[in-house]
Amino acid sequence: MTDIKGACEPRFAAVRAALAASLDKDDVGASVAVYLDGEPVVDIWGGYADADRSVGWERSTLTCVNSTTKTMTALSALILADRGRLDLSAPVADYWPEFAAAGKESMLVRHVLSHTAGLPTLTGPAAVEDLYDWENVTAGLAAQAPDWEPGTAAGYHALTFGFLIGEVVRRITGRSLGEFFAEEVAEPLGADFHIGLSAAHDHRVAPLIPPPSLTDEYVAAAPLGPDGAPPETTGAAIRVRDVNSAAWRRAQIPAVNGFGNARSVALVQSVLASRGAAGGVRLLSPQGCEPAWQEVFRGEDRVLGTPMCWTAGFGRFGSTFGWGGWGGSLVASDPDARMTVAYVMNRMIDRGRQEDNRGMEIVMAAYGGLR
Repeated sequence: MTDIKGACEPRFAAVRAALAASLDKDDVGASVAVYLDGEPVVDIWGGYADADRSVGWERSTLTCVNSTTKTMTALSALILADRGRLDLSAPVADYWPEFAAAGKESMLVRHVLSHTAGLPTLTGPAAVEDLYDWENVTAGLAAQAPDWEPGTAAGYHALTFGFLIGEVVRRITGRSLGEFFAEEVAEPLGADFHIGLSAAHDHRVAPLIPPPSLTDEYVAAAPLGPDGAPPETTGAAIRVRDVNSAAWRRAQIPAVNGFGNARSVALVQSVLASRGAAGGVRLLSPQGCEPAWQEVFRGEDRVLGTPMCWTAGFGRFGSTFGWGGWGGSLVASDPDARMTVAYVMNRMIDRGRQEDNRGMEIVMAAYGGLR
């Protein structure tokens, strides 16, 4: 059995066993964390940071979590809302005047957060490199007409979510989403999560490993459903080798290019599950957390092709809310249990070819520790 490092309270021994089993079967390297009331009860890792299995996964190892990043972008918006600087029921154009073009003058901030804005695709970028030009991408979104009347339907905004929310944050604060998150969330909490990763951290990055039998040309393609890891869809074909590039790490694509580990993901998201504070640091009022789990839209998601419940920035599944990333990472929070569970790995699984229950098995093991 794979050696598991880190700390795990005895009642959560099933979480450690689940990670070990996953590393013995499908995973190469991974980390898992569980937070209760904003404090860690599980912080474990194991396996390898490279496909050759020559470099061990360490406590400080980071990897790209793809769309799990959306939970960090959503939290940033909720913090601004809680501070009275952002009204979720106000038109986006109140903060970003150019956005009123093409019939979007009445589109609300909560439409963007709940994937009901009608802007699920980027019509301009044709190559991944185009995504690195923030001003060009956001100008294109400002000029773009919605595919449906905002609020009347939902369609997963795989890449546009980050640019739309990120530009609103920039207009309000004068800082990029990555800068705001670093200064207002990661630094106060001591969370090792980055949206836009500096070269100083490159040596800690575990590159994503394509699914078995596939190469690093593997592309984020058709949506596969919300119960683990929906892929990132866009006009630009995003390949594994793009996500593993230095250019991707330096860019700001706040829907998909966050780098962290399970500890950092769970720490940050536990702020919402524990009513605004974690590790003795308060980022929101208890009331300011509630939009994360309050339903905004329920129905068929036009992009995912499956029934979804969207809140202000998160998918809701029963009593939990959170989201996952292309390849398998995920975070799930339960405000009733005041628990957050995160799973971050480097070995991707293509759910069109192989069932992927790794993250959900970790979550279910964590619930077992509560009983």
